Amino acid sequence: MRRFLLPLLFAVHASFLHAAVADTGEDEAVITLYEQFEAAAHAHRQAMVAVAAGEGRAARRAASRALESMLDSAQACARTPACDTANLLARLDNLLGAGTVLAGEGEAAVPAAADSPVLAAFPDAGSTLAQFNGRDLRELIVQNEAVLAAKAEWLTHLRPQLINAFEQYQHLRFLMWPEYERAGLPEALLFAILARESGGRVHAISTAGAAGLMQFMPATGRRFGLGWVDGFDTRFEPQLAARASVLYLNERFAQLGHDLELALAAYNGGEGRVGRLVRAAPPGTRFWDPVIFNALPRETRDYVPYVLAAAWLFLHAEAYGLVFPEVNGAATILRLQQPASLNQLTICLGNPNNRYGYFRVLRNLNPRWLPHDMLPVGSELRVPVDVVPLYREHCLEGPRATQALALVQARRLEVPAVAPRVAERVGGHTVRSGDTLSSIARRHGCSAATLARVNGLRSPYALRPGQRLDLSGCGS
Repeated sequence: MRRFLLPLLFAVHASFLHAAVADTGEDEAVITLYEQFEAAAHAHRQAMVAVAAGEGRAARRAASRALESMLDSAQACARTPACDTANLLARLDNLLGAGTVLAGEGEAAVPAAADSPVLAAFPDAGSTLAQFNGRDLRELIVQNEAVLAAKAEWLTHLRPQLINAFEQYQHLRFLMWPEYERAGLPEALLFAILARESGGRVHAISTAGAAGLMQFMPATGRRFGLGWVDGFDTRFEPQLAARASVLYLNERFAQLGHDLELALAAYNGGEGRVGRLVRAAPPGTRFWDPVIFNALPRETRDYVPYVLAAAWLFLHAEAYGLVFPEVNGAATILRLQQPASLNQLTICLGNPNNRYGYFRVLRNLNPRWLPHDMLPVGSELRVPVDVVPLYREHCLEGPRATQALALVQARRLEVPAVAPRVAERVGGHTVRSGDTLSSIARRHGCSAATLARVNGLRSPYALRPGQRLDLSGCGS
């Protein structure tokens, strides 16, 4: 059954505009721009009525042309002295927010403003116009076989990953969501990219070298302000990673006609590759068209529907029996009253309010610290608010505090007796899957700090299988 959402009609009356111009003494050029805008708005209303009546693609094209005319008028207004750009943008905002056409059965869902370049033309208006708000995103996601199959994956063997990503995101939300919110991008999109890229693990690193929650490659990260600062790779900083992803997506929207699927394809498969495919294809070719879809790597063809499906489930969890846990995402600053490591805190805190304990949460909120680093008194950590009373009760004194300290110290003292001879004989170590800098250091009789210094490694000391480490300084 075909369903449509009829837009709420708003009127921009020429008489009102003339009166406003007369009151402010504005010239004929401004009057002309207002009249052009009003005429385009009227044409858009008529086209949307036609779409709602079932007149199909021709009516959609007419609505798109009218929208472009309104944008042209608003852009010209921004360049014209005494023209009230804010007034036109507010009216345009009302129009875009009034309603969107839902596609009929078997058709792609395309909102009236799906291809709007408003945010690119007026970047300062992003938070006001909110081209992609929650409602519009629901209508942008095409419910085809690929997206349905991705939903099935998320709801079966990937359900634990999706739920865990949600839990981690809730603890990071206060850092990441404001960046998307200010840009007018939907929270569901932020969560979906995070869930697919890193699963909510701040220190996730791909075999290709992409790092962080939003998985930026080093060169791409540098373009958007991410990189090494004071010995720390800011790709691991949640707020900065969210900000960089907003900048990247807005750049892709401007490049690819605000096509959500193509922007996501570029995020995963490379902007250069996707840009070349779009330029070589007929105008208006979408991501799902075989000429683009089949030319992309398998990973990218999977990535886009997985992200769209995760965003949909974020918005419609109850409809699928998907129960996301309630998470108190409020955070505060904890100032250590005695030396401790994140590992030590994880042990003494227990898991009364977090089923898996606080290790991942503490790591995510404090990405600059390695879990075994002993932090001095007075160190400030970002922690969930419910950690503070647990810290005071169990981590300063008492049996759990004693046990936690003993356990982390025991791990540090675990040095195989043969390690010095091995280090002297081979002179190096090839990293294997599962190796950490600490485990390698213990095996070869030296400290992680020594290994890091000798090999020029910087926090968070990410290693990759096959990497060769110099063991100079070990075994002495």
